[in-house]
Amino acid sequence: MSKKHKRQKQRKTFPWPLVFLGGILLIVAAFFFANQGGDGGGTPSIAVDQEKIDYGDVKFGVNKTFAIKVTNTGNGTLRFKEDPYIEVLEGC
Repeated sequence: MSKKHKRQKQRKTFPWPLVFLGGILLIVAAFFFANQGGDGGGTPSIAVDQEKIDYGDVKFGVNKTFAIKVTNTGNGTLRFKEDPYIEVLEGC
């Protein structure tokens, strides 16, 4: 007696989940690429209204305040890579 094995015809389906996932990844990558560096290719330039502030002699423990206006005089977006700082020079 021989047993007959029925071979089921393997149905090949198109991998729609992979296509869908690939499409989503392409859309996300395009979104990040489009929003990267949107400064229009211009060159930023920084300017301050006063480069030197002279308070004269100040006694220890006395607080002094001042304001500095910083502007972008270029045609690109001005971005700081590090936190801006102010250098205090003694005796100048």
